[in-house]
Amino acid sequence: MLTLDTFEEAAAKVREVTLKTELVESPHFSAQTGNKVFFKPENMQRTGAYKVRGAYYKISTLTDEERARGLITASAGNHAQGVAFAASRCGVKSVVVMPTTTPLIKVERTKHYGAEVVLHGDVYDEACEKALQLAEEEGYTFIHPFNDPAVATGQGTIAMEIVQELPLVDTILVPIGGGGLATGVSTLAKLLNPHIKVIGVEPANAACMKASLKAGHVVKLPHVSTIADGTAVQQPGDKIFPYIQENIDDIITIDDDELIVAFLDMVENHKMVVENSGLLTVAALKHLPAENKKVVAILSGGNMDVITMSSVIQHGLIMRDRVFTVSVLLPDRPGELVRVASIIAENSGNVIRLDHNQFVSTNRNAAVELRVTIEAFGTDHKHQIVNALQSGGFKPKLIQAHL
Repeated sequence: MLTLDTFEEAAAKVREVTLKTELVESPHFSAQTGNKVFFKPENMQRTGAYKVRGAYYKISTLTDEERARGLITASAGNHAQGVAFAASRCGVKSVVVMPTTTPLIKVERTKHYGAEVVLHGDVYDEACEKALQLAEEEGYTFIHPFNDPAVATGQGTIAMEIVQELPLVDTILVPIGGGGLATGVSTLAKLLNPHIKVIGVEPANAACMKASLKAGHVVKLPHVSTIADGTAVQQPGDKIFPYIQENIDDIITIDDDELIVAFLDMVENHKMVVENSGLLTVAALKHLPAENKKVVAILSGGNMDVITMSSVIQHGLIMRDRVFTVSVLLPDRPGELVRVASIIAENSGNVIRLDHNQFVSTNRNAAVELRVTIEAFGTDHKHQIVNALQSGGFKPKLIQAHL
């Protein structure tokens, strides 16, 4: 049972290995959403995510015999690092099965913390089946990433810290994959103050918890597809599902495109790197009514590899109309390219890429295609530049931008 006593015990235990992640107030998001927004930056936590809390507390509850057999788990990354770190602190062997799609940075960091890594399957659920098989064959003690009340208790210590720092919190937004974090946070929040509203946030294309709550029992999605790899779970935990049913007030689902924009917002306004699963709560802020409520969004992790980060930034700039590409057909004569560049410069556009193709047509009156990728301040500025090109006698055509 998840009781106040067990949460207090867990809070004392996890303090041995966690960093203090104080709330960060966000004037930017507060102004945008009409609520007083705070972030719980678990992306700054040791191992880069909240998962070390549940892993360390769970290991502390095991018998000496269970530890001696060695530990095994399955994870898309953050729980893997949490178990590996916690096991090394306790002097215990750990094996982690990770999906083959796991970002390289998470694989390498898991190995760095001392775990043996096995790559198997395309999603968490397939990796979990392999981990359970190895546990049976080798006698390892299995540490489930979310479907375990003890793990959920460790994760729930986040709620205690939130309430201690912001006693009058109205709403807590919590990411949901399998449901361990949401179980712990929502259960403890309601124990401390039944009036606190706890809202779970899921990827729209991996919303197994929302589907389960609607059905009234745990259901398994046929497939999941989301850039939020840490919450790409097909089926929530059955052992913790009753707590979710009782304590979660609502579920918000988020499209991947919203996560891309949220990443850009966090980097530019808070100078923080938050992985896609952690951005679920950031994106959800705009889905809440503007009621001047005190809202805490839990940033669950920050373990994003550089290649993914680069891709997300580029897509975010394009989606925000901060980068766009126009195609114009020019007469094949000297000075036309200079005219286009001058119009863009006069309207404060910044050319970041230019493709000049003289062989697109045999018509010398419109024989050159010019593709210009331009940096702008946003949508209004983009339209200003395009209109100026039209007024200059060109016929700019917006095309898909590629950086």
